[in-house]
Amino acid sequence: MTPALTARQLIDKHRPTLDQALRAIRTREHWSPHPEHPKAYGEDGSLSADGGQAAFDALRGTRFELDQPGTDGWTGGEISPYGIELGIEYPHADVDVLLPAMRAALPEWRDAGPEARAALCLEILARINARTHAFARAVMHTSGQAYLMAMQAGGPHAQDRGLEAVAYAYAEQTRTPAAAVRWTKPQGKRDPLELTKEFTAVPRGIALAIGCNTFPTWNGYPGLFASLATGNPVLVKPHPRAVLPLALTVRLARETLAEAGFDPNLVALAAEHPGEGIAKTLAVREEIRVIDYTGSTAFGEWLEAHARQAQVFTEKAGVNTIVIDSTDDYRGMLGNLAFSLSLYSGQMCTTPQNLLIPRDGIDTDAGRKSYDEVVADLAAAIDKLLGDDARATALLGALVNSDVAARLDGAPALGEVALASRAVEHPEFPGATVRTPALVTLDGAKPEAESACLSECFGPVSFAIAVDSTADAVTLLRRTLRTKGAMTVGAYTTDAEVERLVEDACLEECAQLSLNLTGGVYVNQTAAFSDFHGSGGNPSANATLCDAAFVTPRFRTIEVRRQA
Repeated sequence: MTPALTARQLIDKHRPTLDQALRAIRTREHWSPHPEHPKAYGEDGSLSADGGQAAFDALRGTRFELDQPGTDGWTGGEISPYGIELGIEYPHADVDVLLPAMRAALPEWRDAGPEARAALCLEILARINARTHAFARAVMHTSGQAYLMAMQAGGPHAQDRGLEAVAYAYAEQTRTPAAAVRWTKPQGKRDPLELTKEFTAVPRGIALAIGCNTFPTWNGYPGLFASLATGNPVLVKPHPRAVLPLALTVRLARETLAEAGFDPNLVALAAEHPGEGIAKTLAVREEIRVIDYTGSTAFGEWLEAHARQAQVFTEKAGVNTIVIDSTDDYRGMLGNLAFSLSLYSGQMCTTPQNLLIPRDGIDTDAGRKSYDEVVADLAAAIDKLLGDDARATALLGALVNSDVAARLDGAPALGEVALASRAVEHPEFPGATVRTPALVTLDGAKPEAESACLSECFGPVSFAIAVDSTADAVTLLRRTLRTKGAMTVGAYTTDAEVERLVEDACLEECAQLSLNLTGGVYVNQTAAFSDFHGSGGNPSANATLCDAAFVTPRFRTIEVRRQA
């Protein structure tokens, strides 16, 4: 059967976008082919916001058919953090049937070559992009993100990260010649030695992508597309509370592969029964050769220790820290921090947790501010930002699960509360749990503060920690980075020497640093093609999104030599 799409057609269609992505990862300039404004996808029709809502509504209460081998039953049970049941059932796979089918699809995909694989990945991403509003509803009602954030972070920003991974994968696979080369070694008076040599990027095997609850697409797409672009079949194991966004991804990927004449089993879904814990079972199977994981430190470290047959990429927990020494824009600093602490109820791996403030205060453009004044002014800035409930719900979203709520409720026992969390009624979803951030003060000199400030408290809880000096703050920062890691570090200072000390700490402990952010860029946001998410050099993650090291372990270059 002639495929509906040919590799040549896809290459011709997507090569310009791939070339632009390759340029962007070299220059690190701003670029994105995926519009982030909701109206860019139309105001009417199936691709609009209303169309996305209709597509989401049509999925509720149905069986999500995938036609993949080994289906031995159905599973589901997702409940939106906004208080509605999705009622969707997904195919449950007998992996003893599914994994061999996926492995059988590998040789043809390997032989297609890096350019065809990249073009097909870009076609999958283009189809996902066209359905951005439907994906936004899926992300919103599995993660608790507010709609606009789900639309942007779960849509175009996630798609950018997937494309970025494809660009890196293509660049690394094409460093050696694609065609056979002739090798000639002179032998003096004797005839030269001559060989022909061919080089093939060979995938490691089946990749396991273990999804997270909070950012199923943004965190899931880099590994998924890096593996697929380097020739590896991908088994997607979603978080049981966030299946739909990745199930939609798998469906579109399978449809696109089939239309292009490839085996759709190159991408498959592994939904699990409640309490089944299939990730731990799959992770140690011999067929699984690559693993991508975002989640708790405990399971990430378990994967690193036990999945010895696989190349494991993990993003785990860290303790993100801000050093506050001085500022020439006090109001801008407070506003920037208030937004960073509030966005998605602090349920981001990049949300600041520890704010290190000298106990004798800081210099600002508004005069000298004591520690107590800084804390009180920050609390007031958060209150002002979230004072209107409609605006608050659009920024906070909903708490993703009861564990986050429990940590928030336990915050007052950790120190003195400078800003108490309050419940916010959601105007559209009365079943949503919406809470404003809590700000807790700690004395860094007291031993009881250590357990709080050196442990991740995931969710809308942050600590204003009084330290004896900025030098002590940098010392605590170093210790935090070395023992717990951080996805992000921030600092505010007008002193060049302090800036150097913080920068040296981050360079030596391998942490990404943002300095003096007071405008519309926030420490917990990163841009694909330009910013590196995580470093891979501290305990919070063993990889960064995205660099060459994120893609090259997914394949090996194999050489075939022939006598000329």
